Amino acid sequence: MAELRNNYDLTLAAWAQVLEYRDRETVGHSRRLVDLSTRLGRALGLSEEQIVNLQRGAIVHDIGKLAIPDDILLKNNVLTEDERRLIRRHPQYASQMLAGIPFLKPALEVAHSHHERWDGSGYPEALKQEQIPLLARVFAVVDTWDALNSERVYRPRWSEDESRKYIKENAGILYDPHIVEVFLSIV
Repeated sequence: MAELRNNYDLTLAAWAQVLEYRDRETVGHSRRLVDLSTRLGRALGLSEEQIVNLQRGAIVHDIGKLAIPDDILLKNNVLTEDERRLIRRHPQYASQMLAGIPFLKPALEVAHSHHERWDGSGYPEALKQEQIPLLARVFAVVDTWDALNSERVYRPRWSEDESRKYIKENAGILYDPHIVEVFLSIV
């Protein structure tokens, strides 16, 4: 059974690599997210099972972007409203792609809900506070941190101080305030 789970995890890592080959902006993104999610999960006192599911969620969180056409996903300028709507469907695409894989069900919460926000302003379902699955709330902070600290076509990389300030200012607005407090103590 352990060998089978290991093979599943290797397959997940290969999927993440495919997405990174497609979108050069995200090279190394999944690995950084797995590492930081693990650190945060441990600092929050999550169980080992929760941490494994968080790691798997980190690996597959953007798998739904495989359903987004290259001319939109890789666009170097401002997206139209229709293009933005399509990009915002990637969590639903991920859910559809992974729904038939029972061992990924707990990790699917991360892929489906990582763009939900504490105040209900997120997507795809506008969930708020504890309606958002715990692992998705944890991951949302980590994903934002990595995005802010990475160079993008449309903006330069933020400094760690700028990123810390942004995340702290949005505790209780975009992010679970307890998770932010713990996160800022480990970065």
